[in-house]
Amino acid sequence: MAVARGGAERYFTRWYKPGTAGGRELCGACLEHGFQQLQHNNYISFCRICVITLAEAHPLLQSGKTIKSINYQISANCSRLQNKVSGKSKRGAQFLTELAPLCRISSTDGEEYTIYSCIRGRLIEVNENILSNPTILQEKPSTEGYIAVVLPKFEESKSITQGLLTQKEYEEVLLKRLNSSS
Repeated sequence: MAVARGGAERYFTRWYKPGTAGGRELCGACLEHGFQQLQHNNYISFCRICVITLAEAHPLLQSGKTIKSINYQISANCSRLQNKVSGKSKRGAQFLTELAPLCRISSTDGEEYTIYSCIRGRLIEVNENILSNPTILQEKPSTEGYIAVVLPKFEESKSITQGLLTQKEYEEVLLKRLNSSS
């Protein structure tokens, strides 16, 4: 019997970001902390929307973790909540580099995770719903619990998947890490 796929599975391709950048570990972008990018499959469109989410292996999605707070205030002068986008050319959108922090998530056990963009592009929106209801980040990370939506530059949209893992490759790496730690 065929199982109906949800919107995230039907319309988006999952990509995972491994490794480190600049010699430092990226909480939102490394395999241990599970960054996931959903890239829209609309090949007819001139844009390739990317939805930034937590991957299944992120510590915040493991049992026993409770989110204390989510903060889009990156620095004294930069809040992702102040992102104001208008028009079809997305004027006013904050430009993000691969190392740009999107938010910081604190758990009740004292851990703090910085979630990075991991792709270059314009910040189209942040998910303000997770501020008032952080449990949806854990319950529905690939749908209603997304972190942000980023629009890469058109000329870079085809190359952003270079260096990213497919879901199968990501699962293989996780399995290897699990086997090597036991």
